[in-house]
Amino acid sequence: MAEILVVGSVGYDTIETPSGKVDSVVGGSANYFSLAASLYSPVNVVGVVGRDYRDEDLQILQSRKVNLSGLKVEDGKTFRWSGSYLEDLNEAVTLKTELNVFRDFDPKLLEKHKQSDYVFLANIDPTLQMSVLQQVNSPKVIGLDTMNYWINSKKNELNAVLKKVDIFLLNESEALKLAEENNIVVAVKKLSEIGPDCVVVKRGEYGFFMYSHGRYFVLPAYPVAQVVDPTGAGDAFAGGFFGYLSRNGDPKSFRAQQEACVHGAVIASFCVQDFSVRLLTQLDWPKVEKRISEYMQVVSFASPKS
Repeated sequence: MAEILVVGSVGYDTIETPSGKVDSVVGGSANYFSLAASLYSPVNVVGVVGRDYRDEDLQILQSRKVNLSGLKVEDGKTFRWSGSYLEDLNEAVTLKTELNVFRDFDPKLLEKHKQSDYVFLANIDPTLQMSVLQQVNSPKVIGLDTMNYWINSKKNELNAVLKKVDIFLLNESEALKLAEENNIVVAVKKLSEIGPDCVVVKRGEYGFFMYSHGRYFVLPAYPVAQVVDPTGAGDAFAGGFFGYLSRNGDPKSFRAQQEACVHGAVIASFCVQDFSVRLLTQLDWPKVEKRISEYMQVVSFASPKS
């Protein structure tokens, strides 16, 4: 069975939304991605936490058979982020970021991780992303995420990484900024020309926009009546996307990527219905299949059979 390697942050979030506030809950891109992707295939995490990271929070990943041999525990405090969605559920206002042990994160892969078939580089420093790529041995698929901070501060380094990846996932504002365009149709094509065959733009409550093999694929999000916490939804989308690709046919085919987007959208729809990773920890395959069936009914335009 194919294994997925994710390199990213593992930390704690303090989040306030119209639905309430939570303090020091499980967060970080690697947590969200792993819980989503582990529904499909074995996942290996490379990251770093401090001595204050709770054992019960490690057990959340271990209960899903996520391998933590690449997760270092260092002296010091764990990465922490505080954000508010009180003004707009589509965009967080960052109140505080404490890098702590993540400041000196330098991913060194174990030998078994270097052989990973699927590699996902979460939104860490592009210099570190390139370091990981220099350590892996010809994976089938390499995926990449980023954020505005790296686009603003390390654009050249990010573009160098882009030339080496197969799939690029980012949100709409990031895509427009990186491509230096004001139209998403033009932006995704321009980004694909840099290197990645497939560009997936995550659009929150508006779904996703994919460009691959010279074709576009666009669908809305699964309709969620009450969004509690959007944090991590993009990483959950990526986890569902890569999880699906890791076990279904040719991962570079347009059809497989279409279906992977659907799975990503459905997994993300669960994520936003509670704070932190709460619903992701409760997910199982029957729940995913049921919602995919509901989602396909929502987006289908075929004439119903009489």
